[in-house]
Amino acid sequence: MQEYNIGAKIRELRTARKLTLQDVSNETGFSTSLLSQIENNNISPPIATLSRIANFFQVRMGHFFAEEEECSFEVLRSSERTVIPKVISEDGSSHGYFFESLSVRKKNKKMDPFLLTLNEQVANTCTYSHNGEEFIFIMQGKAELLLDDQRILLNEGDSVYFDSNLKHRLLSVDCDEVKVLAVVVR
Repeated sequence: MQEYNIGAKIRELRTARKLTLQDVSNETGFSTSLLSQIENNNISPPIATLSRIANFFQVRMGHFFAEEEECSFEVLRSSERTVIPKVISEDGSSHGYFFESLSVRKKNKKMDPFLLTLNEQVANTCTYSHNGEEFIFIMQGKAELLLDDQRILLNEGDSVYFDSNLKHRLLSVDCDEVKVLAVVVR
């Protein structure tokens, strides 16, 4: 099973530009403590956080999952996927999900597909936004999408496409596991 080492790739981008954690914090709005925890792989950033960091460094989110070799197509076997665990908010609370990148070898792609697994209910319902668009398809279970001022119940088989500049957050409706295909376009 492959490890992505997202934190090291973020640190590499930061040090190549001779930036401090405080410089990145000032531009992204994330605390230096959070950025340090991410760089040290103590926690995994939520997709919205990773998107904002990628946008700041002017790279695609796929940069954090890509291997060195370029290919014109990609087949990723289920045994080759790696779970991104410990998705934590800046306040230290759990986001209630983990995710897997469904494309790691193709560089310069126009979209980033993920498999999200919502595995717990959370008290913190803060919403997030980032550049781009998103497509969400509920493969299993029930979820609630917080989208600006709306609460949208999504059942198995439902999908939604939205501008990710809108404040959003996907939550589990009950304690059952929810499987979601999410595609992010920046």
